[in-house]
Amino acid sequence: MIIVLAEVERSTNIVMENRSVYSLSFLEKNKDIFNSIKDGKKKIETRAGKSEYSKIKSGDVIELSCGEENFLKTVGKAFQLKSLESLFEKYKPEEIIPGIFSYEKIKEIYLSFPNYEKRIKENGIFVFELE
Repeated sequence: MIIVLAEVERSTNIVMENRSVYSLSFLEKNKDIFNSIKDGKKKIETRAGKSEYSKIKSGDVIELSCGEENFLKTVGKAFQLKSLESLFEKYKPEEIIPGIFSYEKIKEIYLSFPNYEKRIKENGIFVFELE
């Protein structure tokens, strides 16, 4: 099973009831992850460190999209962790990526993406707990 966590397609600063709205996109081949968030089975979304993710705060809204489909989720908590190891201390593997039950496999998946190792080393992991 190959999972690709797509990058931020665009960061928007639309104000929705005094909350910012940001966009995160998923590749079509990751529709299962997208759907698990939509269905409420996956309650966290993680992204390898990029400065624009630091703008997303608790109470903001994330527009998640995959192809032509999209939906909104409110961010309950947003924070940055220093490493994959700190992510693993906080969450079970299946909370990070549904259907994956080992930290070793999650680490392998994360480090398979271009520049993820460097971005994690430089900026850590951004975690968004979704309501």
